[in-house]
Amino acid sequence: MSLSTKPPITSESVEKSAAEDYPLSAVPFSDRKPFWSLSLLLMGFALTSTTLFAGGTIGPAFSFPQLVAVILIGNLILGAYCAALGYIASVSGLSTVLMARFSFGNVGSRWVDFVLGFTQIGWYAFTTAIVVQALLDVFNAPTTGLLSVVLIFFFNYAFCATAYIGYSAIDWLSRLAVPAMLILVAISMTLAFRDFGSATLAEPTGAMNMGAALAVVIGSFISGGTQSTNWSRFADSGKSAVLATLSAFLLVNGVLVFAGAFCSLVYGSEDLVAAMSTQGILAGGILLLILNVWTTQDNTIYAFSVAGANMFRTHKRHAFVLGGATFALILTLSGIYDLLPTYLIFLGTVIPPIGGIVMVDFWLRHGGRFPALSARIPAFNWAGIIAYVAGSAVGYVTGNAGLGIGPVNGIATAAIVYAVLYRVIPQPIRSSYSD
Repeated sequence: MSLSTKPPITSESVEKSAAEDYPLSAVPFSDRKPFWSLSLLLMGFALTSTTLFAGGTIGPAFSFPQLVAVILIGNLILGAYCAALGYIASVSGLSTVLMARFSFGNVGSRWVDFVLGFTQIGWYAFTTAIVVQALLDVFNAPTTGLLSVVLIFFFNYAFCATAYIGYSAIDWLSRLAVPAMLILVAISMTLAFRDFGSATLAEPTGAMNMGAALAVVIGSFISGGTQSTNWSRFADSGKSAVLATLSAFLLVNGVLVFAGAFCSLVYGSEDLVAAMSTQGILAGGILLLILNVWTTQDNTIYAFSVAGANMFRTHKRHAFVLGGATFALILTLSGIYDLLPTYLIFLGTVIPPIGGIVMVDFWLRHGGRFPALSARIPAFNWAGIIAYVAGSAVGYVTGNAGLGIGPVNGIATAAIVYAVLYRVIPQPIRSSYSD
């Protein structure tokens, strides 16, 4: 179907797409957001307790200088990867799942919808479990029973309220929550450094090598980072997208990983709420927990709704918010709390190659300008599919074998294989390029 024969765009369809935050179309420049709005929203996304937990898993394995090096290198890689995708999103106005139509095919891209959507639902369920267990532990309440179920129900649906409304609600929540959270973390870290001198530090266990630790640091937010384009597509310029993304995924995510690791070293627990209780600021710890989970959960379920809307080619993003929350509730009640380290490494294997392929597709194949979504796109782009399988396999094998950094190996492999194959296996797209 050419651009000239596509169904007419009515004012009603445009208004409906805008109300749903453009799940199936590029964000028009008339609805773009400034740097400060985007950066606060992405910072709220990155301020998550699961990142603290990831820091805690690597903290005991390394000496303090090694730990700092792991965090700096890991978050530099994560930040650069997310910023590159953010720039492409700002230029095109598209989310990752929409970009994937060109690099995986109209039908093949539905695998991207599935893997990104399912991992986000996994995060949503896991994080709900974290906040409920943390609150029950703080008040010495039983971690099973009626109270636990009631809290899971409450938080599962409460956290998705801002995602249901969309960008405007998440934006306002971030404006209030991010400054409060940064102040609370700063206070806690100041007290932790005070206690650091008198703490009895255990010898590094060496139970995790550098490659595995970097995979955990990168994997702690690689799934969310790959879908941060849901927000960077709203950026009013490429510069705003890059700087906002770096502020979230290089600086804020790095601070959270460090906080989790440092708490593990000083207090023997990566649980920042428990650490703040020890420091005598329990109320601040509970507030921090609720705010950081809320600002991440609404982004997470929003990402699922965008992937679901694209998979089924429907504008009804709101329905996927509620449906996704219900599915996450089932996962939370089934019990997945102890699977985080394995889950992070799994995400670090299957998610990053998508971003590598999208980048090559945008810059090399399309010369920095995606075609219109109305183009006649082949059902399968076999070059992208083969490159994805190769990248995921290399990332998994090398990560488990300790040969370099698995997620980075996966990105590089997928990008190189796709750069070769898209020339060998041509995928014609019959449409003019988008404006």
